[in-house]
Amino acid sequence: MDDVVVGPLDLAARVDDALAVQALAFGLSAEETGIRRHIVLRHLTSPGARALGATTDSGRLVGFVYGMPNDRTHWWSTVVEPYLRAAGNEAWLDDSFVITELHVHPAYQKLGIGRRLITTITDSATEPRSILSAIDTESPARGLYRSLGYADLARRVLFPSAAMPYAVMGAPLPLLRRP
Repeated sequence: MDDVVVGPLDLAARVDDALAVQALAFGLSAEETGIRRHIVLRHLTSPGARALGATTDSGRLVGFVYGMPNDRTHWWSTVVEPYLRAAGNEAWLDDSFVITELHVHPAYQKLGIGRRLITTITDSATEPRSILSAIDTESPARGLYRSLGYADLARRVLFPSAAMPYAVMGAPLPLLRRP
């Protein structure tokens, strides 16, 4: 397998490559991918939004992460806020860096690429903590997040178009590293 380098990604220029990875990793249809394309491009106009990619020697994008400082007026925040408030964790919406998406091609999973992507992007955050949402099931992704210091802030969060409930997780920055 090729060596994989994690570094800055011009996500607007490579949005289709990134969404191809997300579609494979997350099982998205062509229609869902098209909708997400518009969402990603809109997110990239947010102040402080940035992205990293995991690229092979041949230039193939095999993973990506992007995020931004949280803004309570953004759609995601308005959906999760009542759940966080009910759990006594609403303050996490302030001074947090949101991991908006993190996906690794299935053939490249379990190689530490997701860990490198999320720790690298949060290491450059000026906020004291990070938040994200993940499908509310025991999964390798949730295990990764827990190993980095993320803890559940709210569970059974329902997004309007999602079939499964999500968990909102938060961690102080910098994220934990393996001993």
